[in-house]
Amino acid sequence: MTAVLSRRNESHLVEPAPNDQEFAYLLRAAATAPAHGGLRPWRLILIRDEGRAALERCLAEESAGPGPGREWLEEIQGAPLLATLVFSPVPHEQTGPGAPAVPEWEQLAATSAMTDSLTLLLHARGFGSVWRTGALTGSGRIRRFLGLRGEERLLGWLCIGTPPRSRSSQRRVPEDVTDRISVFAP
Repeated sequence: MTAVLSRRNESHLVEPAPNDQEFAYLLRAAATAPAHGGLRPWRLILIRDEGRAALERCLAEESAGPGPGREWLEEIQGAPLLATLVFSPVPHEQTGPGAPAVPEWEQLAATSAMTDSLTLLLHARGFGSVWRTGALTGSGRIRRFLGLRGEERLLGWLCIGTPPRSRSSQRRVPEDVTDRISVFAP
């Protein structure tokens, strides 16, 4: 409850970020999020240091001038770690003999559930993150730069690092959402 109510999107991040081993440890736990058929229709590309600088150049060239992408390019530039989230839907013929077809929307929902679990785990370990999406996720140039395959889709970047210590992680007060609940009675 504490992690859910105190996690915030963190736009300004500094070192440290989790190293590759710690990130893999957290991802193993996040991968236990509900996923119909256990397909894990996602992959992550970790980008740091020189790789981040190269991605920043590609993003800057792709978003040169006014328009989509400029508003969050600065956040991506400041994050010590970018976890590139790639959606890799599994076609029915690859799910295994006798396995039920898993609609793509369910696979996307599973990917989102895993990502949300990962952001909560990062927060619980003292790291901050923000999931950045936008028009540039559909760029063919960026897809090629990152080596995306066939039907894969870029869902954005988790910008990860340590939030400034001066910021308070006060718990949110949950809103009354009972108007969103109904009870079916035939």
